[in-house]
Amino acid sequence: MGRGVLTDRVRIPRLVIAGTQSGVGKTTIVSGLLSALRRRGLNVQSYKVGPDYIDPGYHALASGRPCHNLDSWLMPQERLLSMFAATSRGMDIAVVEGVMGLFDGGRGGVASTASLARLLSAPVVLVVNARSAGESVAAVVLGFKHYDPSLALAGVILNQVGSDSHQAMVVEAVERIGVKVLGVIRRADSLKVPERHLGLLPVTENAADAVLESIHAAIAGQLDVDALLELAGKAPELSMPEAPMLPATRQVKIGVAKDEAFSFYYPESLRVLEEMGAELVPFSPLRDTTLPAVDGLLFGGGFPEMFLQQLADNQPMLDAIRAAAGQGVPIVAECGGYMYLCRSVTDFQSNQYPMVGLIGENCLMAQRLQTVGYVEATALVDSVLCQAGETLRGHEFHFSRMEPADAAQPCQPAFLITKNRTGLSAPGGFAGANLVASYLHIHFAGNLAAARRFVDACGVYRNRDREAN
Repeated sequence: MGRGVLTDRVRIPRLVIAGTQSGVGKTTIVSGLLSALRRRGLNVQSYKVGPDYIDPGYHALASGRPCHNLDSWLMPQERLLSMFAATSRGMDIAVVEGVMGLFDGGRGGVASTASLARLLSAPVVLVVNARSAGESVAAVVLGFKHYDPSLALAGVILNQVGSDSHQAMVVEAVERIGVKVLGVIRRADSLKVPERHLGLLPVTENAADAVLESIHAAIAGQLDVDALLELAGKAPELSMPEAPMLPATRQVKIGVAKDEAFSFYYPESLRVLEEMGAELVPFSPLRDTTLPAVDGLLFGGGFPEMFLQQLADNQPMLDAIRAAAGQGVPIVAECGGYMYLCRSVTDFQSNQYPMVGLIGENCLMAQRLQTVGYVEATALVDSVLCQAGETLRGHEFHFSRMEPADAAQPCQPAFLITKNRTGLSAPGGFAGANLVASYLHIHFAGNLAAARRFVDACGVYRNRDREAN
């Protein structure tokens, strides 16, 4: 997996839908736009800036294609560009949803929507919440327009507009400063997407088809889709590196926990494991009673806290995972997977449920967010993911915390976790002979050595298992 080779310059119609801040309705508007484009018979590919797992599910439902994350902290620029080129090739339009406000990101603006828009030379459409504001909306837009003149701020979409007179006032003010209004979205209760403690409710857990239909009905007709298509078509050509090829044969099989409780995976991150020679085999900790015949296990994040009774009641699966761990199967677990593999999880109502028990810690849900943001994790010991001293880049976002099940026998932490924003460090996670688990979400495209080490560990187990039989 060497460096990519620059292809011929390619033309990819594209645009970035950004916001003035979080909560202005970007995901709802982008989902409505994707639905409108798809119903026109267009091939549309969507992207989400930042380490988001939930919004891409709505994108995929609306566009009919997996959404990909664009995050310059979690993956190197070359890989980001090659993935963008490979997934947008042949599409009529690429639509990128921003994260938070246009200029927000990690410390120093790393991985911000603005930085991605500059990298992709993409025109930017700004979503503004016009509720309780009139001409002041124009002042806000003018500030965004002049804050960074290198960005191509090509227009705005006004959200939460209350009446005809309100619309006329705001549109006139915005167009007076030379910015085109590309959509006006009226207030509507039907546009409220179900939420929970980590944000929007995943599409795997609600009547997403009905929600999307409401979004389409309320938004599609209020966007100037023709103007947005014309704008995307004016984006300049790009030179892009080629994406790595998948191997013709696979050397190992890795079981990937996938269901309503475990759904947080980046498609491109999983593809890296395939590039390394792994065949990915999905299974459900909620419903399956046996594990597939695999050489390794990957437990991603999700919402196990919402399915604790069902997970605890699936005793055959708990036993199967314990048995696999006892046989030496390499296991990697992130966030929700970490919670699932510990002794127990105590929910928001203080009810305790037994889990797999591979980690001597108990997980407790908290009413407040425990941490969020980009981090660097330096390995404290060798594991199936990395060697001691190696550093991984990742992201954390969780409402739970861990406590030792036995204070006299603390677990071996896997990493020293350093927060990108504050520089504060603390040990975290768990590392055992063939298991590493933590709250850390990583992207294998930005941690290729970790992907290689995990796949190689699975290969060692596979060969040992074959020799034993």
